[in-house]
Amino acid sequence: MDTRIPAITQKQVVAFLKPRPRDSHKGQFGTVLVIGGANGMIGAPLLAARAALKLGAGRVHVDLLADNAPGVDMLQPELMLHNAGDALRLFKPDVIAMGCGMGHGLAAQKILYETLKLNTALVLDADALTIFTLHPDLQTMVAARQAATVITPHPGEAARLLGRNTNEIQAARPEAAQELAKRLHCSVVLKGAHSLCVTRAGKTYVNKTGNPGMSSPGMGDVLTGMIAAFIAQGLDADQALLLAVHLHGAAGDALAQQGITIGMTASEVTDWSRWLLNQWMG
Repeated sequence: MDTRIPAITQKQVVAFLKPRPRDSHKGQFGTVLVIGGANGMIGAPLLAARAALKLGAGRVHVDLLADNAPGVDMLQPELMLHNAGDALRLFKPDVIAMGCGMGHGLAAQKILYETLKLNTALVLDADALTIFTLHPDLQTMVAARQAATVITPHPGEAARLLGRNTNEIQAARPEAAQELAKRLHCSVVLKGAHSLCVTRAGKTYVNKTGNPGMSSPGMGDVLTGMIAAFIAQGLDADQALLLAVHLHGAAGDALAQQGITIGMTASEVTDWSRWLLNQWMG
């Protein structure tokens, strides 16, 4: 890793946060829409949506693509669940988080295409990034967007987007992340040990929080929801990205300090992220 790349610090990201006024209400903290959850993958968008809710978003809607989609999340009934496309038509979110468990089918491709045309901040993860490799014309749409876009690839997804193999990405991580940011005119986190964040203006940061215990299902979904939550609350996309990535890893470190490494879950990281955020703001 290039030692000249500055590390994200707690002091840096805490400065992005502002205390809530005493007479605040949920409408002041933004609306997040999570889109995803094809058949057999409903858990992914629910993890993202729960993270968005617990990290402070005022309202969280979820558009689910699955045929058997539930009408309520029994573990988090504060979420508003809809059939695919309904919330997108009926509500005006401040930010859309898209791709978690979405699949690559025609319905997913169509809703991604329609979403890219909106002048709304986007956080794109997982299957949304895979669809870009199947339809490179969509990458052109992303690059032409005026609204903020954040992408969250792991090395394999970055490799497919850049037409390389994973080993090449891992051998030149800063260059790969910077190329993605430039090519797609977006903010990027290239996930992995020492995740790299590149702002829309091209500035690169390395994140030093996190540990091997976080190598478990759903961690990326939670991170996506956290980024969306902070955008909804008024942070710009770059600030939201840096805060979410650093806090996400710090929550994993807090769990590791409790002796929980093997078997650490994404849901636990959500809860510890909420706890740490409140401590940092205090």
